[in-house]
Amino acid sequence: MRDEIAVHFVPVTQTDLPMLRRWLEEPHVREWWGEPEQELGFIRDMIEGRDSTRPFIIKLGGVPVGYIQYWFIGHHQNEDWIKKNPWLTELPSDAVGVDLSIGEPAWLSQGIGSKALAAFVCMLRSEGFRTIITDPDRENARAVRAYMKAGFKPIPDLEGRTGDILIMQYDPNIKETTI
Repeated sequence: MRDEIAVHFVPVTQTDLPMLRRWLEEPHVREWWGEPEQELGFIRDMIEGRDSTRPFIIKLGGVPVGYIQYWFIGHHQNEDWIKKNPWLTELPSDAVGVDLSIGEPAWLSQGIGSKALAAFVCMLRSEGFRTIITDPDRENARAVRAYMKAGFKPIPDLEGRTGDILIMQYDPNIKETTI
């Protein structure tokens, strides 16, 4: 991947759903995300305003290469979510969480995820968000590496208390490594 190619984020619309379905069916995505139809239902809820999560298509030089979203921690600090994820109570209610996937297998392991994450965090910080977390499966080495390259690090106080997921927080003092 060439660093000079710009990354942009475009809000997901109904016309993106067939592409997202195709991506969600890819083995490298399906392994870490849920069932494609269920995930598409969640995304539909987002774009139709029934879920406050904000979904975007990642474009690299104008070409759709992946999906990224941010969600509001405070909206998940309720009894239902806390019952399954008690660690949510230990985060500030104004924090946001980020999730990402690269859609096409050909785009994997080229630094696109890290580059997109760095740009997305920059966008979120420009919108006033200061606490930005992510929660990859701790076994998803590719995702954990991408988040670390983009400036995320595990939250020490939560390590070992979040089951299969690794809670990571963006640290503005970590310089992104060369991609």
